[in-house]
Amino acid sequence: MALRIAGIVVPESKRIEIALTYIYGIGRQSSREILEKIGVAGDIHTKDLKDSEAAKIREEIESKYRVEGDLRRDVSTHIRRLKDIGCYRGIRHIKRLPVRGQRTKTNSRTVRGNVRKTAGSGRRAAAEKT
Repeated sequence: MALRIAGIVVPESKRIEIALTYIYGIGRQSSREILEKIGVAGDIHTKDLKDSEAAKIREEIESKYRVEGDLRRDVSTHIRRLKDIGCYRGIRHIKRLPVRGQRTKTNSRTVRGNVRKTAGSGRRAAAEKT
């Protein structure tokens, strides 16, 4: 039987430590903390979990962690607030540019709509026409 947590079917063929990271809001560190608190080894595959262990994991995640829909709603609310107040980060979100200080001269070209072909492809195209 498939393990379902927070509306997500967790993969059965993977180790439980990795499988829990398929839930939005749970990464490797959170996964380790959950398993350590419950007392389940992280190297057990999901299909080998007992029903009682699966229930403990589900209960721990649903009671103590903000995951999936609630977390996505919170993140979108925070971004909307930044846009509404017109701060620098909000303006970067509106323009769909990198928000956290990444360079834009060489990276994020597709977002800026400034995609050029490389020099090699231009020469090749010109040679094929002749």
